[in-house]
Amino acid sequence: MNTILLLEDDVNLNRGISLKLHKEGYRVLSAFLQSEAENLWKENNIQMVISDITLSDGNGLNFGKMVRETSDIYLIYLTALDQEIDIVNGYDTGADDYITKPFSVNVLVSKVNALMRRLGDKELTVLISGELEVCLKDMQVKKADSVILLSKTEILILVYLLENAGKVVSKENILEKIWGVDGLFVDDNTVAVNISRLKNKLGMDSISNVRGLGYIWTGKVTKK
Repeated sequence: MNTILLLEDDVNLNRGISLKLHKEGYRVLSAFLQSEAENLWKENNIQMVISDITLSDGNGLNFGKMVRETSDIYLIYLTALDQEIDIVNGYDTGADDYITKPFSVNVLVSKVNALMRRLGDKELTVLISGELEVCLKDMQVKKADSVILLSKTEILILVYLLENAGKVVSKENILEKIWGVDGLFVDDNTVAVNISRLKNKLGMDSISNVRGLGYIWTGKVTKK
């Protein structure tokens, strides 16, 4: 059973989300304070963190940064902060998704389910493009034998581009493949921000933006 750590200081919202996730078969550890979440994080094997950003005793972004220092598990932010700079800051800490309030709990659960399914869909193989290697068994990315720390979403986008090397994939294609939605409940900047961060971390020119159409991996890709 996958375990989700939920950090949300709104008691009613916390309980509502927890109940829905329990019904979906997840083990949910609820925290209302950042300090509580930090203790739960240290004491449990957690596969996903869902965190509010504005907290009474801290900041969810700081908690997310702490998580990212040691883990590449799924990280989703819930927040009323909906300015572009807030969204960019969220993704810069390694978020896999950023959901602005108010939102539908059913949509959140659908996003959680979609993310949890992604890694299980992959065959055990290695994708190679130049100095870059992506092992699908453990979802590890290496460049010239050095590990590159990416978020789960960044890895999944990278794999999707590699699997479709030489083909243009649209923003809608990426949203449907990675988030399992057609973009209706995902911020317009989500794909662009993740692609930008991915390019910066890889330090390669293999991802090109085809204006008005989407993105393409221009390098040659082989499998082993």
